[in-house]
This record gives sequence, structure tokens and C-alpha cells, in this order.
Amino acid sequence: MKSHQDRMARKKAVMDERIAKATEERGVLILLKGNGKGKSSSAFGTMARAVGHGQRAAVIQFIKGRKETGEHKLFREHERIDWHVMGHGFTWETQDKDQDIAAAEKAWALAERYLKDPSYDFLVFDEMAYMFKYKYLALQPVIDALQARPAHQHVMITGRRMPEDLEAIADTISNIMDERHAFRLGVKAQAGIEF
Repeated sequence: MKSHQDRMARKKAVMDERIAKATEERGVLILLKGNGKGKSSSAFGTMARAVGHGQRAAVIQFIKGRKETGEHKLFREHERIDWHVMGHGFTWETQDKDQDIAAAEKAWALAERYLKDPSYDFLVFDEMAYMFKYKYLALQPVIDALQARPAHQHVMITGRRMPEDLEAIADTISNIMDERHAFRLGVKAQAGIEF
């Protein structure tokens, strides 16, 4: 028992020292990437936490749009959340590059306005990474706007692959891994699980 207490006391001292050194308070840029399930869910869960603390939030969904998600149904009427479904579905569904680019540009114009608005504390740009992969949006204007945003504003961007230049300015990057997925076992996408 004594050795456990000694180990925990040493661990507490290390953690207390790290906590004492973390004194900066500012908005952070968080990237949620990887092939695993749960990137958007994590972003919306973090947004719910922020809103629970009285913060104002906005969501821009760059791709999703063909099916209404459970998160949208839950949060669309919330007084502190502005929710925008801007996409027409994944590119293999739309098969219309011009339409997809126009939707991306329209979504980015809205996102850029939010990035200039200090009354918003928390922004989610859901599936935005695809816009860079398919070259629907130029990356540098996005980086410039992210770096010029109000100092307190948090931003979360989701998508499978993030551009290196975007990762270079991020504060937190989480890589959601895929070890197994029910879809590959023949289980169809279901309300409440995938959307």
C-alpha cells in the first residue's frame, strides 16, 4: 500500500508542476483526423461542453447534407448554437464537381464571417478537410483567417486527412484510428450511430 501511495504522490507532484506551468488562456485550434469513427461526434460533444458553460457556438457542415443527423435535430433549436448544413453529400454521391465547389465556397464564406465575429466562442467546421483534399478550397486563405480570428475563439476541424500546413498551426491534433467497423461486417449505417 505504501509503494502505491509513494508512486501516486510522485505522479501528483509531476502533474501539479505541469498544471502550474500552463497559464496561457486563449482559443485553440483542434484538428480531429483519421480513418476511425467519431471525429464529428467528438467535435459536437466538445461543443456541447462549451455551450454548457454558456459559450456561443456555430457549426458548418461542409459535406453532410443528404440525411439529417441526430446532432442537428438535437441542437438546431438551441439558442446559443447556429447550425448550417452546407453540403450536398459526399463527392461519390453528388458526382457534380461544380456543385460541390460552389457549396464549399458558400460554406467557407460563412465560416470566414464567423471567424471574424468575436461574439462566437466555439466553431466546428465539420468535414472541412475534404475541401482541401479535393481542392475545392484554397488552404492559405483558411490558414490566414484562422490565425487572425478573435483570441478567445476555439475552432475544431474534422476530416480524415489534414494538410501539413494546417497541422503546423494547430494546438491539438487527435488521430482517430480505425481498428474495426461494423459496416465492413455487413452492418448498415443506422440512425443514432452513424448519423
